[in-house]
Amino acid sequence: MQHGQRSEQANLSDNVSFLRAMVERPEVVGAVSPSGPALARKMAGYVDLARDGLILELGPGTGPVTKALLAHGVLPSRLLLLEYDTKFCHIIRERFPNLKLVQGDAYDLKKTLKGHVDGRISTIVSSLPLLMRPECDRVELLHQAFDLMGPDGLFIQFTYRLAGSPVPLHASNGSGSRFVGKSGAPILLNFPPARVWRYRVAGHAGPPGR
Repeated sequence: MQHGQRSEQANLSDNVSFLRAMVERPEVVGAVSPSGPALARKMAGYVDLARDGLILELGPGTGPVTKALLAHGVLPSRLLLLEYDTKFCHIIRERFPNLKLVQGDAYDLKKTLKGHVDGRISTIVSSLPLLMRPECDRVELLHQAFDLMGPDGLFIQFTYRLAGSPVPLHASNGSGSRFVGKSGAPILLNFPPARVWRYRVAGHAGPPGR
């Protein structure tokens, strides 16, 4: 079997896995297909390799963003994956046997990662379906993420919502949020089209373009 045929079969298998998981657990998966190559490359491209610390990927699924992170230059020893779905965990272990994978709930991030992290986390790259969760869960996820990373961390998140941040940037009382967000142009080559957001703690701006 030629490489192209194997790739097509793998893509078809991944799409079937995502569709089945979406039907069974929409609050966990929230997508009918894996992230496309253009979206995965865009997310990985925002990771600053010069910054020390682990890169934590939330919700790797079948691994398209994982693959892009490695292609971007993230060393396997710096990459930690957190996946909830058992079937996706099996796929990740088969495709990336040299990577560290933790199975658990990303929305209970600090408890889930206890005992699994040595040193600091510099960046979190998330493919979680945030819009499937209540607003309070999304905000709490960012709070836990930056408690782990520190105020100079970076949280990268993609969303199918093309207008507005998937994480509220203003408190319910109208006051400013602890976090600031920045998004890029819509990635129209992805199906469905998506946008990538980068979140930081207010007052801790990153390098230009990031």
